[in-house]
Amino acid sequence: MSDEFDSLAQSSLTPSEHAFAVVPDDLTALQSVPKYLYVGTGGAVALRTMDASSDVTFINVPDGGYLYVRAQFVRASGTTATDIVACA
Repeated sequence: MSDEFDSLAQSSLTPSEHAFAVVPDDLTALQSVPKYLYVGTGGAVALRTMDASSDVTFINVPDGGYLYVRAQFVRASGTTATDIVACA
């Protein structure tokens, strides 16, 4: 299969090469820092971005919404959204 993006260096503007389901956890970091999060079923998402010193909560994230943040943690406490996918 040909890859039309093969000649592009991976960056924040190129398509994600890896996606994985997110299980919110208060103590465990994501397996890798993604480019963004996809939220299948909306609600609140509590997270800590890369190199941040505190958490933030996005409220009222809609079904099928995207959070364009490089999250290191997605916290169980404060997260009501489900079906979250990290795209790295």
